[in-house]
Amino acid sequence: MRALVSVYDKTGVEDLARGLSELGWELVSSGGTSEVLANAGIAHIEVADLTGAPEMLGGRVKTLHPTIHGGILADRSKPEHMADVERRGIGLIDLVVCNLYPFSSDPSIELIDVGGPTMVRAAAKNHAHVGIVVDPAAYGAVLDELRSAGSLSDRTRRQLARAAFAHSAAYDAAIVAWFDEAAGAAEMAEAIPADADAADADTEVAGSALLPLSTHLTLPPSIHLTLERAASMRYGENPHQHGARYRIHGQTSWWDEVVQHGGKELSYLNVFDADAAWRLVHELSSDDDVAVAIIKHANPCGAAVANDLPTAYQRALDSDPISAFGGVVAIGGRVTTELSERIAAGPQADLIIASSYDEDALAQLSSKRKATRLLSAPAPEPLGRQFRSLGASFLVQDADRFVAQPSDWQVTTTRQPTESQWRDLALAWKVCARTTSNAIAIVNDGQAVGVGAGQQSRVVAAELAVSKAESRAQGGAAASDAFFPFPDGLLVLANAGVAAVIQPGGSIRDGEVTAAADEAGIAMVTTGGERHFRH
Repeated sequence: MRALVSVYDKTGVEDLARGLSELGWELVSSGGTSEVLANAGIAHIEVADLTGAPEMLGGRVKTLHPTIHGGILADRSKPEHMADVERRGIGLIDLVVCNLYPFSSDPSIELIDVGGPTMVRAAAKNHAHVGIVVDPAAYGAVLDELRSAGSLSDRTRRQLARAAFAHSAAYDAAIVAWFDEAAGAAEMAEAIPADADAADADTEVAGSALLPLSTHLTLPPSIHLTLERAASMRYGENPHQHGARYRIHGQTSWWDEVVQHGGKELSYLNVFDADAAWRLVHELSSDDDVAVAIIKHANPCGAAVANDLPTAYQRALDSDPISAFGGVVAIGGRVTTELSERIAAGPQADLIIASSYDEDALAQLSSKRKATRLLSAPAPEPLGRQFRSLGASFLVQDADRFVAQPSDWQVTTTRQPTESQWRDLALAWKVCARTTSNAIAIVNDGQAVGVGAGQQSRVVAAELAVSKAESRAQGGAAASDAFFPFPDGLLVLANAGVAAVIQPGGSIRDGEVTAAADEAGIAMVTTGGERHFRH
């Protein structure tokens, strides 16, 4: 039996090669793998000695030879194949051990492998007769089966072939993404005039200062994703649905570093809501304030900023304590004993996520909230492209980010916001942006006091926000995720006592809406057209 061993990731290759050699296998190797085997005193044949063709072109050509690929691809059930290899003196290869360059971690032309993928695909194609191992984690199981059975079963070879094609597909996808990234950067550079200042770099003027550049500049003609299962969920969105978390091959997520300290296994919605809560907390936190957010069904039902976390938590809870029951609580910092006492005294949370926990705080929550999932986590990575499936179609878009800064906002009314109202407007804008549309958020003194989410009518969204805020709307600031098409939604807020409103602007009735705000004596700010629909 003969095995060809040529790997980039040399983890465990010594033990595998030694195990194969002890079983009587003949080993063939080249390049760096051959050097590792030689240093370990493991007998093997160099590829160049087998083929009679030395490596050339700086190592670009070494395994691309009929002696290698004839030995891998020969179908032992076909007499004509066996006649060909016998006539040419080609020895059969029964096992290929090969993994590819880590292209996604250090992309370059020199890491575009040719011989490796060719061997991997050849062995995987001929899996009826040849084993192909691409993952060092599989070495132990392969050796165990060879020791116990003398050969790999059809089932094992098929599983290994499936893993091999997935490995090569992920590798090719990373290369395509690299080309797309380079092409996108070049197109962006061509689209932006050389004398454009930084403020114009991400936008083009076409009636609004914040209209996005054409999507063809950033979205490629095809997208090649390879997703690997990172974690299984208890179930999907509902118990009759299967669910799992996947990640893009070669990339990591903040979820990969999450530590669960207690509670039940995570479900699909636990992950979905916790991700929304954790990202919102990091958007709300600043050098001056810490933040707490409470999420229910992916929407904020409570959010607050303060100088300390216990205060921020209490104010976030007080936003809507009824909705907070069974929600996800995101703490923008470390959970102390003082904070854990407040959480334990509050309504049952389905999940609590924080950067860390004091030992006593963790013990208290684990004792008093046995069903609550307790997670600690690092900061989330930036969002990338977003995908939504529509049967056999997908909608693809870039992540929704805050483009315009408060310094870009414009006051359109006679009345100007006060300093505290500016802060509340900024907070309301962020909370509203992360709320399902149509959305209205009311904030007062750093606390979200009323959120109207997911309504077909903006007026109804405003009425919901006002009904939750009650008297707390008085003197507060409100945000609308899109423009007011008529003054009616704005007047709902004004009649409740809201003193300042932020909205994108851009309606043909902007003048009417501004006039209504002036008549009501409230301040109105527009973002220059930037809206934040969320469906």
